[in-house]
Amino acid sequence: MDSEPSRSLRSGLHAEVRADRHVPGSFELVVDGTPQSHVDLGDPTHLFYEYVRRMGHVIDQLPSGPLTAVHLGAGALTLPRYVEATRPGSRQQVVELEPELIELVREALPFPRGASIRMRYGDAREVLGKLPAGLHGAVDLLVVDVFGGARIPAHVTSLEFYQECAALLGPDGVLLVNAADGAGGAFARGQAATLGVAYADVAVLAESAVLRGRRFGNFVLVASKGELPLDWMPRLLAGGPHPAALVHGRALRDWVAGAAIVTDQTAIPSPAPNKSVFAPRGGA
Repeated sequence: MDSEPSRSLRSGLHAEVRADRHVPGSFELVVDGTPQSHVDLGDPTHLFYEYVRRMGHVIDQLPSGPLTAVHLGAGALTLPRYVEATRPGSRQQVVELEPELIELVREALPFPRGASIRMRYGDAREVLGKLPAGLHGAVDLLVVDVFGGARIPAHVTSLEFYQECAALLGPDGVLLVNAADGAGGAFARGQAATLGVAYADVAVLAESAVLRGRRFGNFVLVASKGELPLDWMPRLLAGGPHPAALVHGRALRDWVAGAAIVTDQTAIPSPAPNKSVFAPRGGA
């Protein structure tokens, strides 16, 4: 790629695709200075960001075979590419607010040939309510990774929103949520508490220091209307990225203790990260 393609988005944000000089053949999607996705075109199973690898671990534990998946928030389609590579024949729907973002990604990072990935444009929550009736109760994997720049919009963090998500999931379907939070982890704990009202089983995956609220980072929240497939998760986490923790059951109840349930009336955006969080890496 001779130059770094970019687009001005209708939201006023600016997106560009940058070659990753540390990982040959890989690229980053950066929106208003915030890295949002990393794609290895030669190996879509290579998940560079730690939290995305943890999401991949959960996806790997779902029943074998193709999946019916819905992704709220497109980025550079890292996870849809991963699902296509590891579960050929999967049917995937991706919802994205910014058509210009997908134009940029299609140009710089073409989708896999033959992949069944359908794009839908609009606000994640609005489009969620307009998805085909045949998807209701039939989705194996629902990924919520919605950001406006570096923050999660309030309207995709509430109990009412997560109840709408639950209506799409099959009996054993799994919801994956990428939640970013800083010191203290109050936002992430509120999200976990809220999911606990809408779903029968909830777990949290994060770097240990992030989980303890010592620094800003990503929490992977996992939820299901049935029992989560977590039997192999400790072994997978032991293989990296490190240091990682799984919080589930009694430990999760202790972690969220005192956190208020988030509703449409009380929802607020996720906290903004310090600019130093996205400082350029010094090595591979």
